[in-house]
Formats: sequence, structure tokens, C-alpha cells
Amino acid sequence: MLYPLIRPALFSLDPEDAHGFTLAGLDIANRLGLLGLLPRATGKPVHVMGIDFPNAVGLAAGMDKDGAHINALAALGFGFIEIGTVTPRPQGGNPKPRLFRLPRAEAIINRMGFNNLGVDHLVKNVEASGFAGVLGINIGKNKDTPNEHAVDDYLACLDTVYAHARYVTVNISSPNTQNLRELQKDEALDALLSAIKLRQSELAQRHGKYVPIALKIAPDLDDGQIAAIAALLMMHRIDAVIATNTTLARDAVAGLPNAGEAGGLSGAPVRGASTRVVRALAHHLKNEVPIIGVGGILSGADAQEKIDAGATLVQLYSGLIYRGPELVRECVQRLA
Repeated sequence: MLYPLIRPALFSLDPEDAHGFTLAGLDIANRLGLLGLLPRATGKPVHVMGIDFPNAVGLAAGMDKDGAHINALAALGFGFIEIGTVTPRPQGGNPKPRLFRLPRAEAIINRMGFNNLGVDHLVKNVEASGFAGVLGINIGKNKDTPNEHAVDDYLACLDTVYAHARYVTVNISSPNTQNLRELQKDEALDALLSAIKLRQSELAQRHGKYVPIALKIAPDLDDGQIAAIAALLMMHRIDAVIATNTTLARDAVAGLPNAGEAGGLSGAPVRGASTRVVRALAHHLKNEVPIIGVGGILSGADAQEKIDAGATLVQLYSGLIYRGPELVRECVQRLA
């Protein structure tokens, strides 16, 4: 209930500075026990990918790239937390400024570029957190790794995070790493998923546990591309698909300040495109692969829309910037 009072002060700051300030503030509030005082709904447990989720509402990757704020974010009432995207080697990401608000559209544009401190640093943070909830780790490739060697980066990350994750997300859909989305195309995706599944089997034997793999895809796909991806997901027995990442489309924000900035657009304007992909995937997958719906969720009704379209779980990110922690409670309550 306090967030509407705090938001103007946060929005007066540079968006990336506000992001860091908010996460630092959440850490302090969590250490003081204040986050435990937040009102929250009783969630409805969901069993997906062989995992018991306390509720169906999760945090999308991108908010906590290095896994440095897991416990504070989990204290907001999420049923699961996804951290990353993380790459094998540390990288600074794209030049600043690289994060922009479009308040009139309740939207965000980012071109962060997988800025993170590397997979080894993330694992140290996960171990230090002692987090016992459902943790997903989102993996990507380094910017300077050519696509023909991208599989090596994904396998290196998978090797490192496997023992520390409840599920692992393979991110091939960020628009902010050059040519990354080329990996969504038939032959490239077939080769990547084949290598990932083989390594998953090897790691399951080595660690004595099976860690599910999810694939995160873009909203800027036509029906033919969605059908082809769905076929590969089923053929390779991928455990889940996350739909969707940010969009390159700008029709919904044309003419607004910052609308011309390069990067991925998230928030309210991507809701329709994301739901369209969820619905199309559900049609092609026929319940063989569960769908995690993300994109443009700013209310409980938006979360329900994703479930009605065929998702089993949902994730939030940009909606938190505009609604604050109350959005988590509202979505959990609606889906319960």
C-alpha cells in the first residue's frame, strides 16, 4: 500500500539506479523482518515439471541477474524465483543508458545485454543465500561468442548451475545480444536442444537428480515459427517453455518519449503478443509441454488471461515496476 507513495521518488531517479536502490532497500527490509509484514494471499500449490510450486506466480529472470537478492525477492510472496540471465564469463553489458521507462504505456525498454558477473559468482550467491524454495536459473551465451559456438556457452553454464537449480532456463530470445534470436530457427534450435538434453541426462546421472530444462522464446514469432518450435520441444522432450521475452515491436508505443530507443519492450504493450504465443503453443503442444506465461501482467486479471490461454505458471517483472509488491498478492489470490 506504500508503493504508490514511494514510486514517484523512484521514478525521479535514473531507471538503472532506481533498480539497484530498490533491490538494496528490499535486502535491508528483509533483514529487519519488514517484508514478513506484507499482506499476502494463500496460494494454490501447482505441480509442474515434477516440482511442487507453493503458488503459480513467479519472478521472471532479469530482476536479479547475479542471484544477489534471492531471499528478499522471495519474501514478496512469489511461488518461485528465476535469476539470471547468467553467462559463462562476466560481461558488462551494453553501454549506458540502457534502461528506459514509458510510464504512459506502463512499459519498459531495456538493452542491458546480459550484464552479469559470471556463472561462478552467481553460484556463490546461491550457496550463500541458503534459499530452500523453487529456484530457476536462466542461462545465456557471452556476447563475443559466435553463434556457431553458442552451444559451448550454454553447456558450460548448465554444468555449473545444475546442482544448484530446481530448473534451468535456456534463453535464446533476448533481442539485446546480437544474432541470439537466430538460435530459435529450426536447424540451430534442433542442434542446441539435442546437445542440452544429452548433457542434462549425463548430469542427472552424475548428480543423482533430474533438473528440468525450460526454453524461453520471443513474442515476435509467426504461427509457422511457433509450430516448428513446438514440434522441437516435443521431439526433444523439453520440460517447459517460457513465453515470452521482450518484443522489438513499437506499434503500441509509437510517439511516446523513449519509444524510439533500441532494445526489448516489456510491460503492458507486450501482453497481447505474449498471450497470442501462449495460446498458439498450447494448441500445438496439446499438454505435452507445460507453458510458463510472462509478458504484460499488471493485474490479477492479466495473470488469469495467461492461464486461460494455456499457461500453467506465470511470471512477473515489469508489472512490479508500476504496481509494486501488491501485484504479487493480487495475482496469487486471483489464481488461487
